Amino acid sequence: MKVHLVDGTYELFRSFFGAPPATTQAGLEVGATRGMLRTLHALLTAGGATHVAIAFDTVIESFRNQLFAGYKTGEGIDPILHAQFPLVERASAALGIVTWSMIDFEADDALATGAARFADEVEQVVICSPDKDLAQCLRGERVVRLDRRRDTVLDEAGLKEKLGIAPGSVPDWLALVGDAADGIPGIPRWGEKSASAVLSAYGSIDAIPDDAKAWSVKPRGADALAASLASHRPEAALYRTLATLRTDVPLSETLEDLAWRGADRALLTAFLAEIEDSSFLGRVSRFR
Repeated sequence: MKVHLVDGTYELFRSFFGAPPATTQAGLEVGATRGMLRTLHALLTAGGATHVAIAFDTVIESFRNQLFAGYKTGEGIDPILHAQFPLVERASAALGIVTWSMIDFEADDALATGAARFADEVEQVVICSPDKDLAQCLRGERVVRLDRRRDTVLDEAGLKEKLGIAPGSVPDWLALVGDAADGIPGIPRWGEKSASAVLSAYGSIDAIPDDAKAWSVKPRGADALAASLASHRPEAALYRTLATLRTDVPLSETLEDLAWRGADRALLTAFLAEIEDSSFLGRVSRFR
């Protein structure tokens, strides 16, 4: 048995930029919502998912914004896209998918919590998202990350081959390199190759010596890298905290609750009427 945990916020963005726009007679843009209904149904049918949950950033801001003023906000999101945030949560619920709506936490925290909770109960947990920070959740072949757009799977061995680090080092790597999507600036002079090389040897920022002469690896510009980290250790620690996903989100569902039993016919019918999607109901393979 597998559990599929879906990054709903990412799927909404993917549908917004990939699905054709559509406007209801009332002037409501629903193209991304219609597209997302179809991609989620494809996961449940062609994708063979049997136990599924989806997490959304109901509010873009989270507890991390209280830790760092530069952390990502909803500023700059296309209003047409932002207006569909509540619609897609209703869409997934109408499809009968367990829906986690995050306010204080982020969707990625919910996915990390679900992965930690269900990993020992199933053959595999599949996190459906390409987000780099979710690589910290990987665990052998038991917890993997699926990029549905590219149809590629990343497991722990693949992460080691790609970045040269273990999952537990991912927050440190992001702290050094930065993550523009989340508003984490990173440490000056540090890039992906240098961070991978040094963390492959030391595992964490705390274990990296201040003096490059003590390093067991010698990436290009080691002295400048060491000096930069030595003078920015408080920032590096903060950025690592920001990049570390929480696994204590209060999710009430059990594994059995995640079993997909079909769409809610009444809810889905009413919702499809609202977004004026007359063709989707006939595609639904199962109703509870």
